[in-house]
Amino acid sequence: MLELLNDILIDIGHPAHVHFFKNMIWSMQKKGLHNIKITARDKEITLKLLKYYNLNYDLVGIHKKDILHKVLEIFNRDYSLYKIAKDFQPDILIGASGNFYVSHVAWLLRKPSVVFDDTEHSIFELILNIPFVSNIVTPIWYKKKLGKKQIRYNGFKELAYLHTDYFKPDAKIFDELNINKDEKFIIARFVSWKASHDFGHTGIDDLSKIAILEELSKHGKVLISSESEVPTNLIKYSLNISPEKMHDLLYYATLYIGEGATMATEAAILGTPSIYISPLSNTMGNFDELSKYELICIAEDTNQMLKKAIELLQSKDIKNVWRERRDKLLRDKIDVNRFMIEFIEQFHSPSLR
Repeated sequence: MLELLNDILIDIGHPAHVHFFKNMIWSMQKKGLHNIKITARDKEITLKLLKYYNLNYDLVGIHKKDILHKVLEIFNRDYSLYKIAKDFQPDILIGASGNFYVSHVAWLLRKPSVVFDDTEHSIFELILNIPFVSNIVTPIWYKKKLGKKQIRYNGFKELAYLHTDYFKPDAKIFDELNINKDEKFIIARFVSWKASHDFGHTGIDDLSKIAILEELSKHGKVLISSESEVPTNLIKYSLNISPEKMHDLLYYATLYIGEGATMATEAAILGTPSIYISPLSNTMGNFDELSKYELICIAEDTNQMLKKAIELLQSKDIKNVWRERRDKLLRDKIDVNRFMIEFIEQFHSPSLR
């Protein structure tokens, strides 16, 4: 019988990681068999989400935007995490989406580490991760072969928190944003293109954003979520809600369009028509898999995106069509949250004997 890994350190570097790990943490805490320590980086709304979900954490760094400070952050965050981990002495360290900090610290402490990843174009993170990590856990559709350390599962990381067994939409979001339940509304997401895995790529220019959203506003209410500054002409569409309510909004939205890969996937898995545009779309297997279920549309340019968006907005019963497709996907995929718990509880790394 394998020895239970009681003390677990989970490092969170992005708001999406809070959602990804929260159900796993709650489930494991409920068992009363595990002592879980959370460390977190101050990036965007990460700390707000942790506080909202009453997840106590130790701060290990602040997100930096320029290249020089990103490099310095590697050493600073490694050191901060190392000090906490050395004191805590976890049985295993866990991270997500190219988190090489946990693998570095685990290697120094001679402890196992597991990183859940689904972003194939994060070359920089993979280079810094693979020599040190015990296992990288990826979906089966992940395009890269990472060798003997790679473990695959049949699902999407977003199912860990958006599967119908875990996520129940709250219709109060309509009152908060003063939206009629019968009113069509579109969520548009723009990213900053400053992440390390986005280096060398750019997104939709401001003039195109204005042209697209002004046209779409003729077909429904437009709401913008953006990492970067919104053009002056579009400020009137800026979205202002509590971050934990974003998935409620995505669930009820008529349509999602944008550059945000995670949000595009979340919309599709929630049964909301989703249009994704990015020079990186062909590098990620999740979009190939979602396309098989006809849950996502990949736009090659802004003209194609606008044309498809109007087509979907004018289609009858489009939400029910997407929900049926979503239900088929759920039948075909595993319970990712349960998989994560079982994988960690049964974890055994021969290389650390």
